Amino acid sequence: MTAKTFSKLLSLAAAAGLAAAPIAGQAQQAIPPAQGNLLGLPSDLSMLQNTDPNRRVATAVVNGFVITQTDIDQRVALLVAANQRELPEAEMIRVRMQVLRNLIDETLQIQAAEAQEMAVDPTEVEQTYARVAAENFQQEPAAMDRYLESIGSSPAALKRQITGELAWSRLLRRNVSPFVNVSADEVNELIERLEASRGTEEYRLGEIYLSATPETAAAVENNANQIVEQLRQGGSFVAYARQFSEASTAAVGGDLGWIQLAQLKNAQLEAVAREMTPGQLVGPVAIPGGYSILYLIDKRQVLMADPRDAMLSLKQIQISFDPSISQEQAQAQTSAFTQGVQAMRGCGDADGAAAALGATVVTNDQIRVRSLPEPLQNIILQLQVGQSTPPFGSFEEGVRVLMLCGRDDPQVASGPSFDQLRNQLEDERVEKRAQRYLRDLRNDAYIEYN
Repeated sequence: MTAKTFSKLLSLAAAAGLAAAPIAGQAQQAIPPAQGNLLGLPSDLSMLQNTDPNRRVATAVVNGFVITQTDIDQRVALLVAANQRELPEAEMIRVRMQVLRNLIDETLQIQAAEAQEMAVDPTEVEQTYARVAAENFQQEPAAMDRYLESIGSSPAALKRQITGELAWSRLLRRNVSPFVNVSADEVNELIERLEASRGTEEYRLGEIYLSATPETAAAVENNANQIVEQLRQGGSFVAYARQFSEASTAAVGGDLGWIQLAQLKNAQLEAVAREMTPGQLVGPVAIPGGYSILYLIDKRQVLMADPRDAMLSLKQIQISFDPSISQEQAQAQTSAFTQGVQAMRGCGDADGAAAALGATVVTNDQIRVRSLPEPLQNIILQLQVGQSTPPFGSFEEGVRVLMLCGRDDPQVASGPSFDQLRNQLEDERVEKRAQRYLRDLRNDAYIEYN
């Protein structure tokens, strides 16, 4: 199972359509045990080993409900599996602390739903679990059961997460959403602003926000630096945002969606994001109230067709090298290949000319520009039909070119509809009120740590 596939499990709220609260170094410093291990959690546990389901040692009691070390171990295993890599001990301690906070919030949400007679039916949980299994394990819930157990988690841990997200969704539908109103005038004003900004750039950003006070700023910045280091080493941005971010976008993996930079409402974040390129990670950036980590997923022009949405017909022409030949021979073969490609008279001549060069040809008729590696995107967009990219590749993998045989340009974007914009505004307001709602649940809770 790939990290991308398992991210569906970790981002279950988004995958299942539930409402609840994707890198370019800095010196890192491990969290001192006395500072990072505030709850007295054992530091000698390995989260990659199978846990004993019979071990019931409490780490927190939330309004009488016990959260055990086993609960934490099994939820941490989901994060570790999504990253497909081991975490350093100091990082693991910090991850466990965040997972414990998540479990406390989840418990408060489930308890609040039960108190208001909106308890989640176990049948609905099983149906959601089965749907996730169908998407990832070909209609085999038992296979997903075995996989979860093999990574040190359990079906019960994932079903508990599903229960929490369903409960929170119900609470928001009853107690928050009905009291959020967006007028037609507000939507029309937004449409006018979009039209006025036609052609300007908008950005699709991912964010991880960590709140801080003057007293905790140094520790929070250190934590943020460690998150950045883990992400640069290949960690899943979606998984880390879901587990660590305190912004309302945590439930969707930190995805802010398409925005104009003014919507960030922070001059420093605007300046940082404006200089970013797609795929770049920046942070932590100090802002009022805490620190932000930004990841630029993509950018485009407002209400304009994106050239990278063009559909291409390409011929991939490639030569491979005998491992026994010398570097000089390979270079000579590459030079002859390059000259031969340059002499080709368009796509109609490619197959015959390639055969004479000892090259293979693969035709691809439905390739979107944005699906290509970014360096190739800019080159392809400058080509005319019948022209080829410069050669690229290596001795081990072979040398190839892409020849452009056709291009269907995208239609001019019409922009979001009235209803889409209304829903966007409503979602933003629901998210803000949801954060206040959850904060109230925390303030009223009786929580004991052991």
